[in-house]
Amino acid sequence: MATQGELFTGEAAQRSGQRGGGPRAVPEPAPVWLQRLSLIVLVLFCFYIGGLLTILPWSPRYFDSNGWLLAHPGVAAFLGKSWMRGILSGIGLIDIWIGVSELMNYRDYRSTSGS
Repeated sequence: MATQGELFTGEAAQRSGQRGGGPRAVPEPAPVWLQRLSLIVLVLFCFYIGGLLTILPWSPRYFDSNGWLLAHPGVAAFLGKSWMRGILSGIGLIDIWIGVSELMNYRDYRSTSGS
C-alpha cells in the first residue's frame, strides 16, 4: 500500500510558509477568565433567544398584532399556523438546551507551559 507524499516539498514549502515533517505548534488557550466570560455570554444569549423563540410565537400581542406581519399577509398566514409556531417554540427549546449543555459540560483549558 502506497503512502501519500508531502504536498509541498523543498522550495514550495518555504514559499507557502509550511515546515516539512515537523510537529505542528499547538496554539496557547485563551486565559481562563476569557473562557469563563465567553461561556457566560453564550449561555445568556442561548437562554434569551431560546426564551423569546419559545414564548413569543404564542403571544397574541407580539405575534398576531405585529405591524410587519400585518403588512405582509402571506407571511402572516404562514407563520400563523399552529405547527409553524410549534416549530419556532421547538427551536427555542433546543436553544435553551444548548445553553444548559454548554454550562454542564464546561471545562477550563489551561496552558501547559508552566506557571
